Amino acid sequence: MQLCKVQWLSGETRVGVVSDGHVRFLDLEDYPGIHTLSDILHDENPASLARELVDDRSQHWPISDLTLLPPIDRQEVWAAGVTYKRSEEARKKESAGAGQFYDLVYRAARPELFFKATPHRVVGDRGRVRIRADSRWSVPEPELALVLNPQLKLVGYTIGNDMSARDIEGENPLYLPQAKVYDACCALGPVITLADSIADPREIQIRLTIDRAGERVFEGSTRISEMARTFADLIAWLGRDNSFPHGVVLLTGTGIVPPDDFTLRPGDIIHIDATGIGRLTNIVEQRSH
Repeated sequence: MQLCKVQWLSGETRVGVVSDGHVRFLDLEDYPGIHTLSDILHDENPASLARELVDDRSQHWPISDLTLLPPIDRQEVWAAGVTYKRSEEARKKESAGAGQFYDLVYRAARPELFFKATPHRVVGDRGRVRIRADSRWSVPEPELALVLNPQLKLVGYTIGNDMSARDIEGENPLYLPQAKVYDACCALGPVITLADSIADPREIQIRLTIDRAGERVFEGSTRISEMARTFADLIAWLGRDNSFPHGVVLLTGTGIVPPDDFTLRPGDIIHIDATGIGRLTNIVEQRSH
């Protein structure tokens, strides 16, 4: 089962079930204590509750005709780094003076985990992600995102785009927060696929394509099975001395890194496809100083 969050014509936010490219909205008005997407995700049985809430009067809306919002409410977004060999290699190259540390993180028991975004910094499918105005080398990082409830139980999967200013991080690893956290630095969507709907998440394939002025300028792919760490390991470390009363979304790292001579430009269109979830599409913009 897949769930989505939609900006309705009247401006209100609605939650829907996605099937065969169409959305049926849920009736949340008369169900005590259930008002948001998170209320459903954090239930003991999200799929059963969602089926119960389907509005029988609701028509099937083509998802392509709807304005999708990022499928989160009040969750923080965190991220794991250097979970793929390709990412470790790229980070070592961009940070010549600190390359040894990325090698150590890749092999260490403790993973790299960092805060990525608050909800207002996250855009949804077809939203505009941003290049920092002070960056000259920025790339998307396509990632599988784990949707966790307040007890850190894995309840679903979505697609994440961890926008990164490689030149800023490469200048000094202590600049990581500035390279990673800024307005429109993250995209999530288009939907959440509930965890029990994907039999073996390690078989998920992630594909990145970037189009510029009608031409394809980059494409690459990877599989979750190429990750050096398990979901359970990342989740356990995230929960050490940390609590998430509203749940949390955890990006699991990227195995797709464009070449060093590539940087995003305003107007580029980023597509990230993930098996069993769908396609997240974003347009790139850059604000002036």
